[in-house]
Amino acid sequence: MDLNSIYFIAKKEMMDNVRNLWIIVITIIFAILTIAMSALGSIFSDEWQGLGMTVALMMSIVQLLVPIIALMLGYAAIVKEIENGSMNTLISLPVKRMEIILGKFLGLGGVLSFTILVGFGLAGIVIGIMVPDVNYVEYLVFIGATILMGIVYLTVALFFSTLFKKRSAALGGAIFLWFFFNMILPVILLGIAFAGASITDIMSGNAPEWYYAVQLVNPMTVYSTLVTLSFGSMPTAMATPQLQYPEFYTSGLMVLILFIWIIGFLSLSYWRFYKRDI
Repeated sequence: MDLNSIYFIAKKEMMDNVRNLWIIVITIIFAILTIAMSALGSIFSDEWQGLGMTVALMMSIVQLLVPIIALMLGYAAIVKEIENGSMNTLISLPVKRMEIILGKFLGLGGVLSFTILVGFGLAGIVIGIMVPDVNYVEYLVFIGATILMGIVYLTVALFFSTLFKKRSAALGGAIFLWFFFNMILPVILLGIAFAGASITDIMSGNAPEWYYAVQLVNPMTVYSTLVTLSFGSMPTAMATPQLQYPEFYTSGLMVLILFIWIIGFLSLSYWRFYKRDI
């Protein structure tokens, strides 16, 4: 495997996307929304919200925006170049298909990580100036977990890009995937849970362990659990679910599951691309 080939492909992906206006806009939106959520506290108490409550308020927005950004970055990574013929030129060079997949993954992952890190990082600095005794370690864990969750969706989008023959189909698949993980799968898992456990047990935290295990099928649940577990003293908005977590719910397990998603779909992307006739 030629590391230089991977580096140049990754660099090209990063340069092509970092220059896009929408990446800059999304970075600014992350910063503004996070700062705005913290500043909301000054309306009621003349003080900005700390990072813990800010993260609690931002969770639903993050779970909405980050997957969309990741899917938009990755859905056309392969199929676009196949459609316009540039993939034939690339493959004719002494470049292996594994190097192409890894280069695109690293380049697009770098763009996504940069967007999340800069957007939330700038907001964290501003909040740290306005709020005393800020725990930056917990906030950095939140940023890292958000990057991991975004990369999960990026690898799934990359697989879709190798699976379909047209960009429109890959885009449709990416949109369906977002709806599936955010709208359809939670309802399915909730139905399975209610079929085997009563609502009273679930709400009181006495649900059987299999109920909690089933919830980990959804990467969004894994992400929100990881963020919640990572904060030692969470605000009320996120503390209640944490009290219901079983003992096997650990930060290490959540990180492992996210990495399994990433490695699994990255492997599937290479397998599908390797088998594809271009």
